[in-house]
Amino acid sequence: MTTGTLTVFEPRKTPVQARAAVTVDAISEATIQVLLSHGADRLTTTRVADRAGVSVGTLYQYYPNKQSLLFAIMEDHFEKVAAAMEAACEQACHNPLSEMIQHVVEVFVDTKMERSDISVALYQVAAEIGGPALVKKLARRMQKALEAMLRTAVDIKSPPDELAIDTMIAAMSGTMRSLLERRPSPAAVRKQREQLVLLCQSYMAAATARVS
Repeated sequence: MTTGTLTVFEPRKTPVQARAAVTVDAISEATIQVLLSHGADRLTTTRVADRAGVSVGTLYQYYPNKQSLLFAIMEDHFEKVAAAMEAACEQACHNPLSEMIQHVVEVFVDTKMERSDISVALYQVAAEIGGPALVKKLARRMQKALEAMLRTAVDIKSPPDELAIDTMIAAMSGTMRSLLERRPSPAAVRKQREQLVLLCQSYMAAATARVS
């Protein structure tokens, strides 16, 4: 768990037994639904407990306040995105650059869209619950995974530098936020994914040509 100013967001305890894990999952899902239906200002632990079908006392066993609850959901969401990207990068190793980029961009988009409601809900509160620090942590993991993958590209002499990788991550993240906030149709998501693949492929081809 993150230290420093983020310790205020830490949960009271981690569920160990299966029953406790089910309870925490219900609380997490209820939090997302209350956030979407009532907004961040009207989200309370009482509303979340009612939606989850548990007592407020049970909720407080795991989360001391709503900030720690929201932080836990954001941390879990980012962990799933980071893990998906790390797996995608590992799978794409030792391929041509364009195929690598297509694979990781498509996985990124698909992972974000799998629970697009969580992404949209968390955008509302990210700045208030330690979101920037978690975003940096996610970006570092993505950067490390991308660097390792790109070093194995079979058709480039030198991998892109750190700035180029950071720029690609920023383009992916910014594009997805803009897309999600528009509540797109499936067709719009597919089109945007194609455009984002093309953008990242073109940029990385230019970046690797410049350093080779």
